[in-house]
Amino acid sequence: MVRGRLLGRGARRRAGPVALGPRRLGRRHPSVAEAAALLAARRAGNGAAVLVVGKRSSPGATVAVAAPAPEVTVVGIGADGYAGLSAAGRDAVDGADVLFGGPRQLDLVPPSGAERIAWPSPLVPALPRLLAEQFGRRVCVLASGDPMHYGIGGTLARLLGAGHVRAVPHPSSMALACARLGWALEDVEVVSAVGRSVDGLRRHLHDGRRVLVLSSGAGTPQEVWRILEDGGFAGSEVTILESLGGADERVHHDPAAARALNIVAIQCRGDGGVSVVPGLEDSQYHSDGQLTKREIRAVTLAALGPRPGELLWDVGGGSGSIGIEWMRAHRACRAVAIERDPVRAGRIESNARRLGVPGLSIVVGAAPAALDGLEAPDAVFVGGGFTAPGVFERCWAALRPGGRLVVNAVTVESERLVAELHATHGGELTRLSVNRAEPVGGFLGWRPMLPVTQWVVRK
Repeated sequence: MVRGRLLGRGARRRAGPVALGPRRLGRRHPSVAEAAALLAARRAGNGAAVLVVGKRSSPGATVAVAAPAPEVTVVGIGADGYAGLSAAGRDAVDGADVLFGGPRQLDLVPPSGAERIAWPSPLVPALPRLLAEQFGRRVCVLASGDPMHYGIGGTLARLLGAGHVRAVPHPSSMALACARLGWALEDVEVVSAVGRSVDGLRRHLHDGRRVLVLSSGAGTPQEVWRILEDGGFAGSEVTILESLGGADERVHHDPAAARALNIVAIQCRGDGGVSVVPGLEDSQYHSDGQLTKREIRAVTLAALGPRPGELLWDVGGGSGSIGIEWMRAHRACRAVAIERDPVRAGRIESNARRLGVPGLSIVVGAAPAALDGLEAPDAVFVGGGFTAPGVFERCWAALRPGGRLVVNAVTVESERLVAELHATHGGELTRLSVNRAEPVGGFLGWRPMLPVTQWVVRK
Protein backbone atom coordinates (compact mmCIF):
# COMPACT_ATOMS: atom_id res chain seq x y z
CA MET A 1 0.00 0.00 0.00
CA VAL A 2 1.10 3.54 -0.68
CA ARG A 3 0.70 6.59 1.47
CA GLY A 4 0.14 10.12 0.22
CA ARG A 5 1.21 12.86 2.63
CA LEU A 6 0.67 16.58 2.62
CA LEU A 7 3.01 18.78 4.70
CA GLY A 8 2.00 22.42 4.47
CA ARG A 9 1.24 24.53 1.41
CA GLY A 10 4.55 23.88 -0.30
CA ALA A 11 3.68 20.20 -0.70
CA ARG A 12 0.37 21.14 -2.29
CA ARG A 13 2.15 23.27 -4.88
CA ARG A 14 4.70 20.55 -5.64
CA ALA A 15 1.99 17.90 -6.12
CA GLY A 16 0.74 19.63 -9.26
CA PRO A 17 -2.63 19.04 -10.90
CA VAL A 18 -4.05 15.53 -10.73
CA ALA A 19 -7.37 14.54 -12.36
CA LEU A 20 -8.94 11.55 -10.63
CA GLY A 21 -12.63 11.74 -11.48
CA PRO A 22 -13.10 7.97 -12.09
CA ARG A 23 -11.93 7.14 -8.56
CA ARG A 24 -14.92 8.69 -6.87
CA LEU A 25 -17.92 6.62 -5.82
CA GLY A 26 -19.73 9.91 -5.27
CA ARG A 27 -18.85 13.37 -6.55
CA ARG A 28 -16.49 14.41 -3.78
CA HIS A 29 -13.19 15.63 -5.16
CA PRO A 30 -10.13 13.81 -3.76
CA SER A 31 -7.79 15.71 -1.50
CA VAL A 32 -4.21 16.29 -2.57
CA ALA A 33 -3.02 13.55 -0.18
CA GLU A 34 -5.55 11.08 -1.64
CA ALA A 35 -4.57 12.03 -5.19
CA ALA A 36 -0.89 11.53 -4.40
CA ALA A 37 -1.52 8.12 -2.83
CA LEU A 38 -3.63 6.96 -5.79
CA LEU A 39 -1.08 8.17 -8.32
CA ALA A 40 1.72 6.28 -6.57
CA ALA A 41 -0.40 3.13 -6.26
CA ARG A 42 -1.24 3.24 -9.97
CA ARG A 43 2.43 3.46 -10.86
CA ALA A 44 3.23 0.56 -8.53
CA GLY A 45 0.60 -1.68 -10.13
CA ASN A 46 -0.97 -1.97 -13.56
CA GLY A 47 -2.78 1.37 -13.48
CA ALA A 48 -5.77 0.39 -11.33
CA ALA A 49 -5.78 1.59 -7.72
CA VAL A 50 -8.19 2.01 -4.81
CA LEU A 51 -8.22 4.38 -1.87
CA VAL A 52 -8.08 2.14 1.20
CA VAL A 53 -7.91 4.86 3.86
CA GLY A 54 -9.25 8.32 3.12
CA LYS A 55 -7.61 11.56 4.16
CA ARG A 56 -6.62 11.70 7.82
CA SER A 57 -5.36 15.00 9.18
CA SER A 58 -3.22 15.85 12.19
CA PRO A 59 -1.40 19.06 13.16
CA GLY A 60 1.74 17.86 11.40
CA ALA A 61 0.51 16.07 8.30
CA THR A 62 -2.36 14.81 6.19
CA VAL A 63 -2.15 11.14 5.23
CA ALA A 64 -4.10 8.89 2.85
CA VAL A 65 -3.47 5.23 1.92
CA ALA A 66 -4.03 3.67 -1.51
CA ALA A 67 -3.19 0.27 -2.98
CA PRO A 68 -2.80 -1.28 -6.45
CA ALA A 69 -5.90 -3.17 -7.57
CA PRO A 70 -6.56 -5.84 -10.19
CA GLU A 71 -8.43 -5.32 -13.42
CA VAL A 72 -11.89 -6.85 -13.21
CA THR A 73 -14.20 -8.67 -15.60
CA VAL A 74 -17.89 -8.36 -14.70
CA VAL A 75 -20.07 -11.11 -16.12
CA GLY A 76 -23.83 -10.79 -16.24
CA ILE A 77 -25.66 -14.00 -15.49
CA GLY A 78 -29.37 -14.77 -15.67
CA ALA A 79 -31.71 -17.30 -14.09
CA ASP A 80 -30.62 -19.76 -16.81
CA GLY A 81 -27.22 -19.87 -15.12
CA TYR A 82 -23.92 -20.99 -16.61
CA ALA A 83 -25.62 -22.56 -19.65
CA GLY A 84 -26.95 -19.15 -20.68
CA LEU A 85 -23.56 -17.41 -20.67
CA SER A 86 -21.91 -16.33 -23.89
CA ALA A 87 -18.54 -17.80 -24.84
CA ALA A 88 -16.83 -14.67 -23.50
CA GLY A 89 -18.72 -14.98 -20.22
CA ARG A 90 -17.75 -18.63 -19.80
CA ASP A 91 -14.10 -17.89 -20.59
CA ALA A 92 -14.03 -15.17 -17.91
CA VAL A 93 -15.62 -17.47 -15.31
CA ASP A 94 -13.49 -20.49 -16.19
CA GLY A 95 -10.25 -18.49 -16.21
CA ALA A 96 -10.77 -16.64 -12.94
CA ASP A 97 -8.60 -17.06 -9.86
CA VAL A 98 -11.32 -15.52 -7.72
CA LEU A 99 -15.07 -15.16 -8.23
CA PHE A 100 -17.04 -12.43 -6.48
CA GLY A 101 -20.82 -12.32 -6.37
CA GLY A 102 -23.94 -12.73 -4.32
CA PRO A 103 -24.70 -16.23 -3.03
CA ARG A 104 -27.38 -16.71 -5.70
CA GLN A 105 -25.05 -15.80 -8.56
CA LEU A 106 -22.20 -17.94 -7.19
CA ASP A 107 -24.53 -20.93 -6.93
CA LEU A 108 -25.37 -20.64 -10.64
CA VAL A 109 -21.88 -21.59 -11.86
CA PRO A 110 -20.32 -25.05 -11.54
CA PRO A 111 -17.43 -25.75 -9.15
CA SER A 112 -13.97 -24.74 -10.31
CA GLY A 113 -10.57 -24.02 -8.88
CA ALA A 114 -11.44 -20.36 -8.29
CA GLU A 115 -11.82 -18.98 -4.79
CA ARG A 116 -15.40 -17.83 -4.22
CA ILE A 117 -16.11 -14.72 -2.18
CA ALA A 118 -19.67 -13.65 -1.40
CA TRP A 119 -20.25 -9.93 -1.14
CA PRO A 120 -20.42 -8.56 2.41
CA SER A 121 -23.07 -6.13 3.59
CA PRO A 122 -22.69 -3.20 3.33
CA LEU A 123 -20.80 -3.72 0.10
CA VAL A 124 -19.47 -0.36 -1.10
CA PRO A 125 -17.32 0.48 1.98
CA ALA A 126 -15.67 -2.97 1.78
CA LEU A 127 -14.88 -2.87 -1.95
CA PRO A 128 -11.48 -1.08 -1.84
CA ARG A 129 -10.04 -3.52 0.68
CA LEU A 130 -11.48 -6.58 -1.09
CA LEU A 131 -10.05 -5.50 -4.43
CA ALA A 132 -6.67 -4.55 -3.00
CA GLU A 133 -6.33 -8.05 -1.55
CA GLN A 134 -6.74 -9.57 -5.04
CA PHE A 135 -3.98 -7.64 -6.79
CA GLY A 136 -2.10 -9.94 -9.18
CA ARG A 137 -5.01 -12.37 -9.56
CA ARG A 138 -7.60 -12.77 -12.33
CA VAL A 139 -10.82 -11.42 -10.87
CA CYS A 140 -14.31 -12.13 -12.18
CA VAL A 141 -17.42 -10.55 -10.68
CA LEU A 142 -20.82 -12.18 -11.24
CA ALA A 143 -23.82 -9.86 -11.52
CA SER A 144 -27.48 -10.20 -12.40
CA GLY A 145 -28.33 -9.54 -16.05
CA ASP A 146 -26.73 -6.37 -17.40
CA PRO A 147 -24.12 -5.32 -14.80
CA MET A 148 -23.97 -1.78 -16.18
CA HIS A 149 -27.66 -1.07 -15.50
CA TYR A 150 -28.31 -0.53 -11.78
CA GLY A 151 -25.54 -3.07 -11.24
CA ILE A 152 -22.12 -3.55 -9.70
CA GLY A 153 -20.44 -2.78 -13.03
CA GLY A 154 -21.06 0.95 -12.73
CA THR A 155 -19.78 1.02 -9.16
CA LEU A 156 -16.57 -0.76 -10.13
CA ALA A 157 -16.04 1.52 -13.13
CA ARG A 158 -16.32 4.58 -10.89
CA LEU A 159 -13.95 3.05 -8.37
CA LEU A 160 -11.25 1.68 -10.69
CA GLY A 161 -11.79 3.70 -13.86
CA ALA A 162 -13.65 2.48 -16.92
CA GLY A 163 -10.44 1.27 -18.58
CA HIS A 164 -9.90 -1.32 -15.83
CA VAL A 165 -13.34 -2.91 -15.91
CA ARG A 166 -14.53 -5.21 -18.69
CA ALA A 167 -18.24 -5.97 -18.77
CA VAL A 168 -19.81 -9.05 -20.40
CA PRO A 169 -23.57 -8.37 -20.23
CA HIS A 170 -26.45 -10.81 -20.23
CA PRO A 171 -29.97 -9.83 -21.35
CA SER A 172 -31.33 -7.73 -18.50
CA SER A 173 -34.51 -8.52 -16.59
CA MET A 174 -36.00 -5.38 -18.16
CA ALA A 175 -35.29 -6.65 -21.68
CA LEU A 176 -36.72 -10.07 -20.86
CA ALA A 177 -39.81 -8.56 -19.24
CA CYS A 178 -40.50 -6.35 -22.24
CA ALA A 179 -40.03 -9.35 -24.53
CA ARG A 180 -42.66 -11.29 -22.57
CA LEU A 181 -45.11 -8.36 -22.47
CA GLY A 182 -44.62 -7.06 -26.00
CA TRP A 183 -43.54 -3.64 -24.68
CA ALA A 184 -41.00 -1.37 -26.39
CA LEU A 185 -38.24 -0.90 -23.81
CA GLU A 186 -37.54 2.68 -24.89
CA ASP A 187 -41.11 3.63 -23.90
CA VAL A 188 -40.87 2.16 -20.40
CA GLU A 189 -39.87 3.86 -17.15
CA VAL A 190 -37.57 1.75 -14.96
CA VAL A 191 -37.52 2.12 -11.17
CA SER A 192 -35.15 0.19 -8.93
CA ALA A 193 -36.21 -0.83 -5.43
CA VAL A 194 -32.89 -2.62 -4.84
CA GLY A 195 -31.10 -0.80 -2.05
CA ARG A 196 -33.44 2.19 -2.27
CA SER A 197 -37.01 3.17 -1.48
CA VAL A 198 -39.76 1.97 -3.80
CA ASP A 199 -41.40 5.39 -3.22
CA GLY A 200 -39.36 6.55 -6.21
CA LEU A 201 -42.14 4.92 -8.25
CA ARG A 202 -44.58 7.69 -7.34
CA ARG A 203 -43.09 10.30 -9.67
CA HIS A 204 -43.62 8.02 -12.70
CA LEU A 205 -47.32 7.28 -12.17
CA HIS A 206 -49.31 8.80 -15.03
CA ASP A 207 -52.29 7.38 -16.90
CA GLY A 208 -51.18 5.22 -19.83
CA ARG A 209 -47.52 5.00 -18.80
CA ARG A 210 -45.68 1.69 -18.50
CA VAL A 211 -43.32 1.13 -15.59
CA LEU A 212 -41.00 -1.71 -14.58
CA VAL A 213 -39.97 -2.01 -10.94
CA LEU A 214 -36.83 -3.98 -10.13
CA SER A 215 -37.81 -5.76 -6.92
CA SER A 216 -35.68 -6.19 -3.83
CA GLY A 217 -37.58 -9.32 -2.78
CA ALA A 218 -40.92 -11.02 -2.46
CA GLY A 219 -42.44 -8.09 -0.58
CA THR A 220 -41.85 -5.45 -3.25
CA PRO A 221 -44.94 -6.24 -5.37
CA GLN A 222 -47.21 -5.64 -2.37
CA GLU A 223 -45.44 -2.35 -1.63
CA VAL A 224 -45.98 -1.37 -5.27
CA TRP A 225 -49.69 -2.20 -5.00
CA ARG A 226 -50.06 -0.03 -1.87
CA ILE A 227 -48.44 2.90 -3.69
CA LEU A 228 -50.77 2.46 -6.65
CA GLU A 229 -53.82 2.49 -4.37
CA ASP A 230 -52.54 5.51 -2.46
CA GLY A 231 -51.82 7.46 -5.65
CA GLY A 232 -55.14 6.88 -7.39
CA PHE A 233 -53.94 4.08 -9.68
CA ALA A 234 -55.75 1.08 -8.21
CA GLY A 235 -57.13 0.35 -11.70
CA SER A 236 -53.66 -0.34 -13.09
CA GLU A 237 -52.73 -3.73 -14.56
CA VAL A 238 -49.94 -5.27 -12.49
CA THR A 239 -47.91 -8.22 -13.77
CA ILE A 240 -45.34 -10.14 -11.71
CA LEU A 241 -42.58 -11.78 -13.77
CA GLU A 242 -40.43 -14.25 -11.85
CA SER A 243 -37.12 -16.00 -12.60
CA LEU A 244 -37.11 -14.74 -16.18
CA GLY A 245 -35.17 -17.06 -18.46
CA GLY A 246 -34.98 -19.83 -15.85
CA ALA A 247 -36.60 -23.24 -15.76
CA ASP A 248 -39.04 -22.01 -13.08
CA GLU A 249 -40.08 -18.81 -14.89
CA ARG A 250 -43.58 -17.68 -13.91
CA VAL A 251 -45.81 -14.77 -14.96
CA HIS A 252 -48.91 -13.88 -12.90
CA HIS A 253 -50.92 -11.00 -11.43
CA ASP A 254 -50.99 -11.70 -7.68
CA PRO A 255 -48.62 -9.42 -5.69
CA ALA A 256 -49.23 -11.45 -2.53
CA ALA A 257 -47.98 -14.66 -4.20
CA ALA A 258 -44.66 -13.28 -5.49
CA ARG A 259 -41.42 -15.18 -5.07
CA ALA A 260 -38.14 -13.47 -4.21
CA LEU A 261 -36.68 -13.09 -7.72
CA ASN A 262 -39.19 -10.90 -9.55
CA ILE A 263 -39.81 -7.77 -11.55
CA VAL A 264 -43.09 -5.84 -11.43
CA ALA A 265 -44.67 -4.48 -14.62
CA ILE A 266 -47.31 -1.76 -14.35
CA GLN A 267 -49.68 -0.56 -17.06
CA CYS A 268 -50.84 2.63 -15.33
CA ARG A 269 -54.55 3.35 -15.22
CA GLY A 270 -55.85 6.17 -13.05
CA ASP A 271 -56.56 9.87 -12.70
CA GLY A 272 -53.74 10.61 -10.25
CA GLY A 273 -50.25 11.70 -11.14
CA VAL A 274 -48.34 14.92 -10.57
CA SER A 275 -47.13 17.43 -13.14
CA VAL A 276 -43.55 16.99 -14.31
CA VAL A 277 -42.78 20.75 -14.42
CA PRO A 278 -41.92 23.00 -11.43
CA GLY A 279 -44.70 24.85 -9.70
CA LEU A 280 -46.77 22.01 -8.24
CA GLU A 281 -50.05 22.86 -6.54
CA ASP A 282 -49.48 24.11 -2.99
CA SER A 283 -51.92 21.43 -1.83
CA GLN A 284 -49.38 18.75 -2.82
CA TYR A 285 -47.34 19.74 0.24
CA HIS A 286 -48.00 19.24 3.93
CA SER A 287 -46.99 22.55 5.48
CA ASP A 288 -47.28 24.79 8.54
CA GLY A 289 -47.20 27.82 6.25
CA GLN A 290 -43.45 27.79 5.58
CA LEU A 291 -43.88 27.04 1.89
CA THR A 292 -42.62 28.83 -1.21
CA LYS A 293 -45.89 29.39 -3.09
CA ARG A 294 -46.26 27.76 -6.49
CA GLU A 295 -45.89 30.90 -8.65
CA ILE A 296 -42.75 32.01 -6.80
CA ARG A 297 -41.51 28.42 -6.72
CA ALA A 298 -41.74 28.05 -10.50
CA VAL A 299 -39.74 31.27 -11.02
CA THR A 300 -37.21 30.18 -8.38
CA LEU A 301 -36.61 26.78 -10.00
CA ALA A 302 -36.15 28.49 -13.37
CA ALA A 303 -33.53 30.76 -11.79
CA LEU A 304 -31.74 27.83 -10.13
CA GLY A 305 -31.67 25.99 -13.48
CA PRO A 306 -31.31 22.33 -12.44
CA ARG A 307 -29.12 20.19 -14.68
CA PRO A 308 -28.68 16.40 -14.59
CA GLY A 309 -26.32 15.29 -11.85
CA GLU A 310 -26.12 18.62 -10.06
CA LEU A 311 -26.41 19.11 -6.30
CA LEU A 312 -28.58 21.77 -4.60
CA TRP A 313 -28.40 23.12 -1.09
CA ASP A 314 -31.91 24.17 0.02
CA VAL A 315 -31.04 26.30 3.05
CA GLY A 316 -34.00 26.86 5.36
CA GLY A 317 -35.94 23.98 3.83
CA GLY A 318 -39.36 24.77 5.34
CA SER A 319 -41.63 22.24 3.61
CA GLY A 320 -38.89 21.07 1.23
CA SER A 321 -40.62 22.23 -1.96
CA ILE A 322 -37.57 23.71 -3.69
CA GLY A 323 -35.33 20.68 -3.08
CA ILE A 324 -38.13 18.30 -4.01
CA GLU A 325 -38.92 19.98 -7.32
CA TRP A 326 -35.21 20.33 -8.10
CA MET A 327 -34.89 16.53 -7.79
CA ARG A 328 -38.06 15.95 -9.81
CA ALA A 329 -36.46 17.87 -12.71
CA HIS A 330 -34.21 14.87 -13.51
CA ARG A 331 -33.54 11.52 -11.86
CA ALA A 332 -29.83 12.40 -11.49
CA CYS A 333 -30.45 15.70 -9.68
CA ARG A 334 -29.60 15.64 -5.98
CA ALA A 335 -30.51 17.96 -3.14
CA VAL A 336 -29.82 18.53 0.55
CA ALA A 337 -32.46 20.33 2.62
CA ILE A 338 -31.09 22.11 5.68
CA GLU A 339 -33.80 22.77 8.29
CA ARG A 340 -33.29 23.65 11.95
CA ASP A 341 -36.79 22.60 13.13
CA PRO A 342 -37.00 18.79 13.60
CA VAL A 343 -40.78 18.81 13.07
CA ARG A 344 -40.40 20.58 9.73
CA ALA A 345 -37.53 18.25 8.82
CA GLY A 346 -39.86 15.30 9.33
CA ARG A 347 -42.46 17.02 7.16
CA ILE A 348 -39.86 17.49 4.42
CA GLU A 349 -39.11 13.76 4.51
CA SER A 350 -42.81 12.93 4.21
CA ASN A 351 -43.33 15.35 1.31
CA ALA A 352 -40.28 14.01 -0.54
CA ARG A 353 -41.48 10.42 -0.18
CA ARG A 354 -45.02 11.19 -1.36
CA LEU A 355 -43.77 13.14 -4.38
CA GLY A 356 -41.41 10.38 -5.51
CA VAL A 357 -37.98 11.67 -4.45
CA PRO A 358 -37.19 9.69 -1.26
CA GLY A 359 -33.49 10.25 -1.90
CA LEU A 360 -33.66 13.88 -0.75
CA SER A 361 -31.06 14.32 2.01
CA ILE A 362 -32.13 16.21 5.12
CA VAL A 363 -29.80 17.90 7.62
CA VAL A 364 -31.40 19.00 10.88
CA GLY A 365 -29.62 22.09 12.12
CA ALA A 366 -29.19 25.82 11.66
CA ALA A 367 -26.99 27.34 8.98
CA PRO A 368 -24.14 28.13 8.74
CA ALA A 369 -22.94 25.49 11.24
CA ALA A 370 -25.14 22.78 9.72
CA LEU A 371 -23.41 23.25 6.36
CA ASP A 372 -20.06 21.98 7.61
CA GLY A 373 -18.92 18.78 5.92
CA LEU A 374 -21.50 18.86 3.14
CA GLU A 375 -20.48 18.20 -0.45
CA ALA A 376 -19.90 21.40 -2.43
CA PRO A 377 -23.10 22.40 -4.24
CA ASP A 378 -23.73 23.40 -7.85
CA ALA A 379 -26.58 25.65 -6.76
CA VAL A 380 -27.79 27.15 -3.49
CA PHE A 381 -31.25 28.40 -2.58
CA VAL A 382 -31.75 30.39 0.61
CA GLY A 383 -35.38 30.78 1.54
CA GLY A 384 -35.01 31.41 5.26
CA GLY A 385 -32.39 32.53 7.76
CA PHE A 386 -30.42 34.55 5.22
CA THR A 387 -29.70 37.34 7.71
CA ALA A 388 -28.02 34.96 10.18
CA PRO A 389 -24.33 35.87 10.48
CA GLY A 390 -22.11 33.91 8.10
CA VAL A 391 -24.83 32.22 6.04
CA PHE A 392 -24.05 34.00 2.78
CA GLU A 393 -20.28 33.77 3.27
CA ARG A 394 -20.42 30.02 3.95
CA CYS A 395 -22.72 29.32 1.00
CA TRP A 396 -20.72 31.48 -1.39
CA ALA A 397 -17.41 29.89 -0.35
CA ALA A 398 -18.78 26.36 -0.86
CA LEU A 399 -20.49 27.04 -4.19
CA ARG A 400 -18.67 25.52 -7.15
CA PRO A 401 -17.29 27.87 -9.82
CA GLY A 402 -20.10 28.68 -12.25
CA GLY A 403 -22.71 27.76 -9.63
CA ARG A 404 -25.90 29.71 -9.01
CA LEU A 405 -27.09 31.25 -5.76
CA VAL A 406 -30.72 32.35 -5.44
CA VAL A 407 -32.11 34.24 -2.46
CA ASN A 408 -35.79 35.03 -1.90
CA ALA A 409 -36.07 37.95 0.51
CA VAL A 410 -39.42 38.92 2.06
CA THR A 411 -38.42 41.03 5.09
CA VAL A 412 -36.98 44.55 5.12
CA GLU A 413 -33.84 43.26 6.82
CA SER A 414 -33.20 40.52 4.27
CA GLU A 415 -33.92 42.92 1.40
CA ARG A 416 -31.37 45.38 2.81
CA LEU A 417 -28.72 42.64 2.99
CA VAL A 418 -29.54 41.45 -0.53
CA ALA A 419 -29.15 45.00 -1.86
CA GLU A 420 -25.75 45.35 -0.18
CA LEU A 421 -24.50 42.03 -1.53
CA HIS A 422 -25.82 42.83 -5.00
CA ALA A 423 -23.73 46.01 -4.98
CA THR A 424 -20.62 43.92 -4.23
CA HIS A 425 -21.21 40.71 -6.20
CA GLY A 426 -23.55 41.77 -9.00
CA GLY A 427 -26.21 39.45 -10.32
CA GLU A 428 -29.87 40.19 -11.00
CA LEU A 429 -32.54 41.62 -8.72
CA THR A 430 -36.21 40.94 -9.46
CA ARG A 431 -39.29 42.03 -7.57
CA LEU A 432 -42.02 39.36 -7.67
CA SER A 433 -45.59 40.16 -6.76
CA VAL A 434 -48.52 37.75 -7.08
CA ASN A 435 -52.23 38.39 -6.55
CA ARG A 436 -54.75 35.57 -6.31
CA ALA A 437 -58.49 35.97 -6.83
CA GLU A 438 -60.44 35.10 -3.69
CA PRO A 439 -64.07 35.51 -2.60
CA VAL A 440 -65.07 38.91 -1.21
CA GLY A 441 -68.63 38.46 -0.12
CA GLY A 442 -70.49 37.25 -3.19
CA PHE A 443 -67.81 38.57 -5.53
CA LEU A 444 -64.12 37.97 -6.32
CA GLY A 445 -61.30 40.26 -5.31
CA TRP A 446 -57.55 40.29 -5.69
CA ARG A 447 -55.68 39.29 -2.55
CA PRO A 448 -51.96 40.08 -2.73
CA MET A 449 -49.32 37.69 -1.45
CA LEU A 450 -46.20 38.98 0.27
CA PRO A 451 -43.89 40.43 -2.40
CA VAL A 452 -40.54 38.69 -2.87
CA THR A 453 -37.24 40.27 -3.82
CA GLN A 454 -35.23 37.63 -5.67
CA TRP A 455 -31.46 37.90 -6.06
CA VAL A 456 -29.80 35.58 -8.60
CA VAL A 457 -26.02 35.57 -8.86
CA ARG A 458 -23.54 33.26 -10.56
CA LYS A 459 -20.14 32.59 -9.02
